[in-house]
Amino acid sequence: MCTTCGCGAGETTVAGEALHAHEHTHTHADGTTHSHAHDHTHAHGHGDAHDHTHHHPGQEHHGYTHAHTHAHDHARESGRLVRLEQDILAKNNAYAARNRAWLAERGIFALNLVSSPGSGKTTLLVKTIEALKGKLDVAVIEGDQQTSHDAERIQATGAPAIQINTGKGCHLDAHMVGHALEKLPLAEQTVLMIENVGNLVCPAAFDLGEAGKVVILSVTEGEDKPLKYPDMFRAARLMLVNKCDLLPHLRFDVEQAIAHARRVNPRIEVLRVSATSGEGMSAWLAWIEKGAAQARQHRQDTVAALKKRIAELEAQLASRG
Repeated sequence: MCTTCGCGAGETTVAGEALHAHEHTHTHADGTTHSHAHDHTHAHGHGDAHDHTHHHPGQEHHGYTHAHTHAHDHARESGRLVRLEQDILAKNNAYAARNRAWLAERGIFALNLVSSPGSGKTTLLVKTIEALKGKLDVAVIEGDQQTSHDAERIQATGAPAIQINTGKGCHLDAHMVGHALEKLPLAEQTVLMIENVGNLVCPAAFDLGEAGKVVILSVTEGEDKPLKYPDMFRAARLMLVNKCDLLPHLRFDVEQAIAHARRVNPRIEVLRVSATSGEGMSAWLAWIEKGAAQARQHRQDTVAALKKRIAELEAQLASRG
């Protein structure tokens, strides 16, 4: 179980191959059962992740007896959970930093698409890939708890796509994405779209190594979603107000939704789009093309800086005779 969000520890698969985790259980002298899962290292260089849960049999009611009394220190337990959460996020951030460096070296512009289920992420993504054909190469990492339906829809466009199934997990993490990067054929200077599991809570806390999060808010949802889920909208770089073709049939106030989003994140960019009617698609495509150009320039600047540093070191060596 993830102590950060409470999601289950079901089997995670990348392109159908399991990311194995072995759970070990220990029973102490007082009858306390302590279990933890080990997520093993792999070629991408990620370390172990440890997840701890505790179960105390027979302690459902107060006044139980043991051979000795066992007092609960709730403040201490709360502190331990906070430390576990910090450890999990710190390990995730280390994986994310490696992913980000790997992507930057190749000039790849990566976006993390996040939303509630049913927001139209996959349909919008399909239309985006089709519109970018001949302009930019696009590859996709698909995140779902089960099935490969969305990855198959993406692959039908001709774009390379890989499926991550999280089992009971409610979000992708940088560790999973690192495995996917090993398997996904990515050309340099590609646009990488990471379609996260439908959830407006947990993905906010997990950096995947992306250039930015794009939160998709459908007009079939409430205008107050940014206020209900502020962490997600605060973490997002761009908000897409999607399915705008349905506005004549709904009582959704777009300006109110934008105001709520900017209340929690004054710097968030906003675009109104519809994959069905094409509204706003040109602005969305231009936004992607601008980000891809910046990623290419960053790569060139990084390579230039490395070459300059190498030349300086060689000059120092030459001066020493």
